[in-house]
Amino acid sequence: MFTGENLRCVRGARVVFEALSFALPPGAALVLTGANGSGKSSLLRLMAGLARADAGVIAWDGTPIADDPESHAGRLSYVGHLDAVKPALTVRENLSQWGGGAVDEAIDRFGLIPVLPARLLSAGQKRRLALARLIARPAMLWLLDEPTVSLDRPSVANLLALIARHRATGGMCVV
Repeated sequence: MFTGENLRCVRGARVVFEALSFALPPGAALVLTGANGSGKSSLLRLMAGLARADAGVIAWDGTPIADDPESHAGRLSYVGHLDAVKPALTVRENLSQWGGGAVDEAIDRFGLIPVLPARLLSAGQKRRLALARLIARPAMLWLLDEPTVSLDRPSVANLLALIARHRATGGMCVV
């Protein structure tokens, strides 16, 4: 179980959100909605352990993630709104640096060309490459910040099917 209780987030002098709680059991998905600036990306960063809440606790099976950040990092894949693609590397090299043995499956699933340098990819291809990490580096918890940006309809359908498969095996997803 992945939970957050009584979370408060402040950016600058502005309270972005407070008294926010969630509970995400295995196989569940949480879809965050709201206007730009409402704190969706900030909450995902808190969930990933990349930032700390100003109040409240985020926990995995009752243990605060701040108590063991390395274990928490090992059980999640975070795809932010920036794609984190290294332009000097090929598609295969970008995926290989994330570890795991499913690089070929990731390339096939997202229709990528393994030898193509990332600097030559379109915005949609870069996004598919970033999302292919979900396969190349398996994790129980997926944190996806605006994952469909720059994707065409077939790629969105592919992502939705991948999320459904992940959840069917007990994986969790926050979008």
